Amino acid sequence: MNYNHPNKNSSTVAIRLMCAIVFLTFSFVWLYCFQADILAAAQHVLSKGLTTYKPFVGAVLITLALQVFQLIVYALTRLRKRSHAQTYLPSMLALAVITDINSDIDSHYALSAWWVILLVLVLWVLLVLGARALQTIEPDAEPKGLFSRAMWINMLTMALLIIGVVALSNSNAVFHYRMRAEARLLSGDYEGALRMGDKSLESDADLQMIRMYALSRTGELGERLFAYPVSGHSDAMLPVEGKSKFVMYPTDSLYRFLGARPKGEMTTARYLELMQRRDSLIDLHIADYQLCGLLIDKRIDDFVRQLRHYYSEGDTLVIDRLPKHYREAMTLYTHLRSHPVVIYHNSVMDEDWKNLQELEAQYPDLTERKGKVEEQYRGTYWYYYEYE
Repeated sequence: MNYNHPNKNSSTVAIRLMCAIVFLTFSFVWLYCFQADILAAAQHVLSKGLTTYKPFVGAVLITLALQVFQLIVYALTRLRKRSHAQTYLPSMLALAVITDINSDIDSHYALSAWWVILLVLVLWVLLVLGARALQTIEPDAEPKGLFSRAMWINMLTMALLIIGVVALSNSNAVFHYRMRAEARLLSGDYEGALRMGDKSLESDADLQMIRMYALSRTGELGERLFAYPVSGHSDAMLPVEGKSKFVMYPTDSLYRFLGARPKGEMTTARYLELMQRRDSLIDLHIADYQLCGLLIDKRIDDFVRQLRHYYSEGDTLVIDRLPKHYREAMTLYTHLRSHPVVIYHNSVMDEDWKNLQELEAQYPDLTERKGKVEEQYRGTYWYYYEYE
């Protein structure tokens, strides 16, 4: 029995304990706080919707499994002292693989960085062999504990491993927004779905479709649509033509809300037209989709004709019922057209429009003018119509 190196043993225990704390903390936080949405999407797709991912349970189980994996690697390599953190590389690599979910996983699953992972494993084996050789001649006569050189070398190694996991995992912000929004849709939290990525200027057709559906469910499609980045054209408003899609949320739920599934191939515009023709009553949900589609495509004259059909009593446009973006579009139309078929005036809108014209006149340079207008008018249909 060896009683001559108690400090050596205590130093090894301290290093192992600190590395374990860093790994367990990072792994749980990474899985639970940052990657739960895409793991839920992956499990939904791979299980064909038969199972549901539980973020807390999943984060705990995966973290514990990876820690056990590290203990096995440590038992095989016996890396101690300055090299102990290297025993976490396989677990960190496995964590990266688990969260390297491609954004089109509903079409196919692909490990995008497989060659990087293979290269890292080969280099790691070489490092382990070198570390084991150096470990036998590494001096013990140095400060022990939290402030030892060996401790900080291990902490630096753990930091580099964490950076590697973050770099290899899926970092597509829009994909994360989409999956979080779909998770909120599944629980019926439409406002929660709208909060996902609401401060970001990044978007795509799928996220726009999700937001339009959530806004329609809350009755605010014409009120808040352009408060979010608008991507693409009106044909992606619904999953009818395959230009937008859900990953987890059932498409049938959207069609039930709108009234019926499309039969055969048809355009989004044709589907909405047929849905509106079902009976003599106007469906305002369908009407708002049609009107917002025309605004997205900047077909302002067609918008005015449709608006008169849906928001009129007799031949009179019902001004009090118009949502914000419709009021903005009507103000824009009235000022752009020499002979408008409808003349619309709203004191608040007219004043805002006048202020916009004065602001634009102050900046002849387009780039500077766009930046100044964006500061005050982003989120309005006017900004979208003129600058996007």
